[in-house]
Amino acid sequence: MGRLRTALSRVVLLAAVLWPVETPRAVAHPLSFTEVTLTLRAGGAFEVDLVYDLDALALGVPLDTDDAELVAALERLSPDALETRLARLRRLFERRVRVRFDGDPVPFSVSFPDQGTPRATEAEIPTLLGLTARLGGTVPEGAATVGFFASRAFGEVHLTIRDPARGIDVRSVLEPGARSDPLDLTVPAAPPGRLDVARDYLRLGFVHIVPEGLDHILFVLGLFLLSARLRPLVWQVTAFTVAHAVTLTLAALGVVTLSPRLVEPLIALSIVYVAVENVLTDRMTRWRPPVVFGFGLLHGLGFAGVLGALGLPEQERLLALIGFNAGIELGQLAVIAGAALACGWFRSAPWYRARLVVPASSGIALVGLIWAVERVFA
Repeated sequence: MGRLRTALSRVVLLAAVLWPVETPRAVAHPLSFTEVTLTLRAGGAFEVDLVYDLDALALGVPLDTDDAELVAALERLSPDALETRLARLRRLFERRVRVRFDGDPVPFSVSFPDQGTPRATEAEIPTLLGLTARLGGTVPEGAATVGFFASRAFGEVHLTIRDPARGIDVRSVLEPGARSDPLDLTVPAAPPGRLDVARDYLRLGFVHIVPEGLDHILFVLGLFLLSARLRPLVWQVTAFTVAHAVTLTLAALGVVTLSPRLVEPLIALSIVYVAVENVLTDRMTRWRPPVVFGFGLLHGLGFAGVLGALGLPEQERLLALIGFNAGIELGQLAVIAGAALACGWFRSAPWYRARLVVPASSGIALVGLIWAVERVFA
């Protein structure tokens, strides 16, 4: 324990010295996709709620900008300047989003319903404009199909089309810049096929690791770096996989819940632990697999938070859950395979540990420590 405390104290000192070094933000709205709900209302109206970081979009800055800084920047604007920003934001949606009926785009108005309401001002993460842009318009008389498009600027789109009168509630995932398939409004929609559900959720699970899950990538790299031998890696990955599959499944089914404000800092600390232990030893201790198993339980709750945002299809919940789990495993294997290809040929070299494992693990520990502090005080 003395060696562990010494190593941790060195990491803390290094973090204090290098704190200004830029790392991925842990205090921005974690929107890796754009959630869109298109609803056909009674009386011939349609409404599209598009969830996005409107503060960042209005200011024209990256999405990972600190949200408190965004709010402060918008609050410093005069009323006229703010209204100018909002007018530009409305025009941006009008240029980059299309709602098509029978293949033809129709006009819509743009509003920001959360602006100035408790939903925005009292949110856990600060925002001035909220996260919802609402597009409203009129369905052309006799329209038989509806489709949606958003430019590549909005990234991947998770689209839900709802028509309560016809019993339609269809979900789909659109690649950046892709059009949705026209949805027939004349008959009740058939639910997605089993193959489509499995494929979509497999891809979503994989993408959550590569490239979006940097904290999970660093944790897996920490497992990889412990030893040049295969057996320790197999034991660790097995413990981690079983554990996160258990909590992901239980949380997705509503059996277990834990606040992200507790889970996310602990995930960051799990990265610190495995990296620091890599510096202290080059062999697997008897407590390493049980500890990795415990950390896997935490990471599973993190995965469940993402899956909760995505939602599970009503008809194929179990299949979607299995597909998402499988995608995560494939993502982890891709990280390990990439690491093995990058340094596998010299893992047996006498200098491998001193020149690669220790510096890399120290860097991983530093990033994890900074994330932990940011997530506690976010």
